[in-house]
Amino acid sequence: MASTELAATYASLILADDGVDITSEKILAITNAAGFDLEPIWATLLAKALEGKNVKELLSNVGSGGGAPAVGAPAAAGGAASAAAEAPAEEKKEEEKEESDEDMGFGLFD
Repeated sequence: MASTELAATYASLILADDGVDITSEKILAITNAAGFDLEPIWATLLAKALEGKNVKELLSNVGSGGGAPAVGAPAAAGGAASAAAEAPAEEKKEEEKEESDEDMGFGLFD
């Protein structure tokens, strides 16, 4: 990543840390004050990409991946989620039994 791109990213992080709305004008002001010549299009694109997003929350959930919201939805369903989780486990046990018979040499062509 080029240093001007990092400067724009750091500027947006500074704005988010201060609780200020992230706009292209503010990103440009911070990068210009730091001595970087950032093209306005990049500041506009970054501001639009972060518009309406909680940057602090994004940073704290970096390692959680995309599956986190999907896990929360079945948990809210209560008993239905636990019953649904038990059904696939039973199917896996049945499949393992079938595979173990094949491993013992009781195949069709033995």
